[in-house]
Amino acid sequence: MSGFEDGSAEHPRVALLGAGRMGQAILAGLLQAGWPPERLVAADAHAPTAARVRDSHGIRVVEGIAEAVTGADLVLVAVKPDDVPGALAEAAAAMPAGTTVLSIAAGVPTRALAAHLPSGTPVVRAMPNTPALIGLGMSVVSAGSDCPTSSVALAERVLGAVGEVREVPEWQQDAVTAVSGSGPAYVFAVAEAMIDAGVHLGLPRPLARDLTVHTLIGAATMLRDSGEHPAVLRENVTSPGGTTAAALHVLEELAVKAAFTRAMRAARDRSEELAGD
Repeated sequence: MSGFEDGSAEHPRVALLGAGRMGQAILAGLLQAGWPPERLVAADAHAPTAARVRDSHGIRVVEGIAEAVTGADLVLVAVKPDDVPGALAEAAAAMPAGTTVLSIAAGVPTRALAAHLPSGTPVVRAMPNTPALIGLGMSVVSAGSDCPTSSVALAERVLGAVGEVREVPEWQQDAVTAVSGSGPAYVFAVAEAMIDAGVHLGLPRPLARDLTVHTLIGAATMLRDSGEHPAVLRENVTSPGGTTAAALHVLEELAVKAAFTRAMRAARDRSEELAGD
């Protein structure tokens, strides 16, 4: 039975199934957080990827899932959603009883994960986002029906290596996907628009990029650290009849806020569709 029986409770054994970008980001975060390489193993059948992970991170990389999960305390499922059933079926035959299964496969609900695992297996569903690649991720976790708090805590600890973590009921996962899962793309789209507008206004593209990037970083940091409502921060930089007021008036005329609401609702709806496929 899994349970840190070799005395290494400080760093539970983690088996990574699928070593794509997000899986490797979490792996790198764990190593940076002090996880010993010998407590980590990855399974990836793609030889170039396996070699890259082995060389970059110094951990054991195997081809077979069954070999990877043997003795694992937590199995991190980072394969494509369509590959989840096969991966879990192979893992189920070899992983110890009580092993926590943490899935970051988009749109796969805990009930679907549990259907491919032995009864009573602790299952946690998570939605990280791409800033995890630089240690600034925002992840949420949701516990399956047979999941103890200790398994949720372990999942939060693993994901905490690449950023912030919050626990939510699973019915909120689709809305979370719309806000933070897809959210970086919205920010990149805004950044692209601001840079292009700066160029149209006569700025050199490198300068327009620097101005935009540092404005976004500064504004996000102010929002995080000040504790103020974003409307208050917006009002603080909006003088009556000034340049900012003129710009915001155009955004209001174009119903940008309503467009964001519609866009995020579409993302939520698509996430629900994917979960039902």
